[in-house]
Amino acid sequence: MPLPRRIQTTLPLLVLAMAPALALARGTIQKVEIDGLEKEPAIEQNVRLGLGLNDVLGKEQGESRLELLLFNAERDARRALEPFGYYSPVIEVDSVRDEEDRITVTLRIDKGQPVEVRDFRVEIAGPGGEDRYLQEDLAGFQPRQGERFDHAVYEEHKDGITRRLAERGYFDADFLSREVRVSRGEATADIDLVWDSGFRYDMGVTTFHQDYFRPGLLEKLVNWEEGSYFHEGKLDRLRESLVRLDYFSAIDIQPKPEEATEDLQVPVDVNLVLAKRNIYTAGLAYGTESGTGVRLGVERRYVNDRGHKLNWDLDWAQKRKSFLTQYRIPAFAWLDGWYGFSVGFYDEQTDYIDLRNMKLVASRSGEINQRWTAVASLNALRERWSYDMDTATGSRLYTYSTLVYPELTANYANVDDRLFPRRGISGTLALRGGVENVGSDTSFIQVHGSGTWYRPIGEVDRLIVRAEAGTTWTGELVAMPPSLRFFAGGDRSIRGYAWREVGPRTPPPDNFALGARRVVTASAEYEHYFKGGPWGGAVFVDAGDAFDNDFSPRVGVGIGARWRSPVGPVRIDLAHGLDDPDSSFQIYLSLGANL
Repeated sequence: MPLPRRIQTTLPLLVLAMAPALALARGTIQKVEIDGLEKEPAIEQNVRLGLGLNDVLGKEQGESRLELLLFNAERDARRALEPFGYYSPVIEVDSVRDEEDRITVTLRIDKGQPVEVRDFRVEIAGPGGEDRYLQEDLAGFQPRQGERFDHAVYEEHKDGITRRLAERGYFDADFLSREVRVSRGEATADIDLVWDSGFRYDMGVTTFHQDYFRPGLLEKLVNWEEGSYFHEGKLDRLRESLVRLDYFSAIDIQPKPEEATEDLQVPVDVNLVLAKRNIYTAGLAYGTESGTGVRLGVERRYVNDRGHKLNWDLDWAQKRKSFLTQYRIPAFAWLDGWYGFSVGFYDEQTDYIDLRNMKLVASRSGEINQRWTAVASLNALRERWSYDMDTATGSRLYTYSTLVYPELTANYANVDDRLFPRRGISGTLALRGGVENVGSDTSFIQVHGSGTWYRPIGEVDRLIVRAEAGTTWTGELVAMPPSLRFFAGGDRSIRGYAWREVGPRTPPPDNFALGARRVVTASAEYEHYFKGGPWGGAVFVDAGDAFDNDFSPRVGVGIGARWRSPVGPVRIDLAHGLDDPDSSFQIYLSLGANL
């Protein structure tokens, strides 16, 4: 029976179309190369990931399967270019086979003219349109008229405004219009994006779900008034306060807009799971001056249902010992913080000093805002120390000092990441002083401050600049105990010199560090991270001096290794002091951001 005319017409075309497949024998696609996108690695990566060829690399394929894969490669590449605004590319797909039937596929891509935004309407109808922060988001929306239409950028800004509406309490927000019309022929995109914000909700009743602490204790952490406007940041602040308490192993804070009252007040549920009461710590320690030792600690997270805390810390080394116990009482009603009472004992029997002291402290700490914290304390210190032996009797010549003084310490941190800051500044300022015959053996005023500036360089590197300065005003420096004098040298001071190595010293041959009236140090450090990963290196220069009158700076230089661990930066530094070429190298190990 003769074939229908339509099939007679199309059959030769099908045979011609299948000819390459019939000529393409079995083979293995070994490599895929992309030409034309070398200057745009993000686009090239997206094209490479979107190719179906990736699924068969290194696997032998039949001739028809190979033909289908090569045919689809152009389609896959075209689709991968569209999110970046390129809808009319010119793509050629070539394949080269070697003697062992290994095939290299090459895609030659000319992106063509990008699609640009022509008509642009991005608005918020309703009360949210008058919200200052949402207006800022609208003003910063991209892509705008005349810019290349990038799907990823568009979705990022669209989702950002949607999230902001929810964060600011517009729980009924929805789209009135959400459309992007792309014209391939005209290479244009028209954006029509409109939200209806609905009304803004307010903060409702906050309910804590826990069965240990007495009612009213945790409620003091709520820093908003019922009926004030809703904002997710208020819940974040409460979450941070609860985390810092360290009472709970799980914290879940959920607003309930579906249970809002008629006047649009959103109740908030805070679900808490109590953590274990006690934390025990133990470890070994070694210091070149202190010798081998052990460190033991016990923290009682909560002593009673009032939320009191108790800590014991013991550091027992061959030549240096310390013990500290601290009792803390919540002070949440005004400035999140604590009333603290502590007693500490310290004993040091090193080659250069015999020192013992006892210190009592009563303090009040508080968080002023997200950047500032402060501690006000009253301190009572009794200290005994000796550098020399009585040549006549062979016994120690001791000096005693008793000081009672108030102290105020303020801490500031404005950084992009508290675990690994790359941009921002942090600092500490302390002021203390005592009056002779009012609990103290001498009158004095002491000021000490330090600050660190972080500056990003490139994608992952950073520059760290640190400075420190302190001074003491007193008529009798000899009456100031060593624990309140200034020293320089060591990890957080001048690397390349040992701890307390820089500063006034006793006459030779002992040459012991005495501590100084003043201190000034500075440091500049550059960190580079290899391939953007967690491992890196550093170079640095430190300089400064601890002095009474004449400032004579010492300089140290060094290199270091860096690891961005999950719990903060780990640093190993090797440094050498330039003022004494024959001095030994110093090695330092430290953990944490040191804000």
